[in-house]
Amino acid sequence: MNTFVQGNQPPGVPPLSLTGERTLPDVPAENYWFRRHLAVYEWIAGKVAGARVIDLACGEGYGSNVLAEQARDVVGLDANPEAHEHARLRYRRANLTFERGLVETYGQPHAYDAAVFLQTIEHVHDPRAVLEHLRSILVPGGITYVSTPNLLTLAAPGAEKSGNPWHLKEYRAAEFADLCRSAFPSVTVLGVFHARKLRAHALALKLGWDTVHKRLGLTSVFYDRFTPAISSGDFAIRAEPQLDRALDFLAVCRA
Repeated sequence: MNTFVQGNQPPGVPPLSLTGERTLPDVPAENYWFRRHLAVYEWIAGKVAGARVIDLACGEGYGSNVLAEQARDVVGLDANPEAHEHARLRYRRANLTFERGLVETYGQPHAYDAAVFLQTIEHVHDPRAVLEHLRSILVPGGITYVSTPNLLTLAAPGAEKSGNPWHLKEYRAAEFADLCRSAFPSVTVLGVFHARKLRAHALALKLGWDTVHKRLGLTSVFYDRFTPAISSGDFAIRAEPQLDRALDFLAVCRA
């Protein structure tokens, strides 16, 4: 079995392969990134109970499904035909629909209470125009949730971008906040951080764990168990005066 293709899919649901453009559930080697993204979806789901929500660039669809557990109704939007077909077949709820379309143009004015746009702003050519469009499809007072990775914890020290070929622009905290404030009158930026066992793992790395597991030949044995065991609870979302240590930024933008 290809370890970079989804396993254990329901009958009739075509599995997706990892391309580096989006994360996927049901791929053990990808579990860290999947749970890191899932933690943000779960946090937002607690804020959108009873709301009309659009999840833009929804990818595989798992996040839209999480939002639909709380929201009144959810539209999951993605331009990719394979991802759209997979999501449509896998996640079925009366209050959840999936549509194909472009984030730059999809949606009618004042149609949604909340827009969710996670880990995608770094992929688009005109991010301000996209944010202004998202504001236009919200009701007055509606909220857009936007996340993006922190350049300082993603790229090599001193680099202006990581090696991810799908990313056009990666942000520091201040420039990401400025971008969001160019389109929305009220913006709060939070950070995503390691918690629980991932925080303990980070401390172990500082104490030399990388040297130890390599010397003892435990690398594969340890991480083949550790990585699939990571849960969304191993990440925390919080406000901090200095966000340089954050893994990702989450902007809460009120229209």
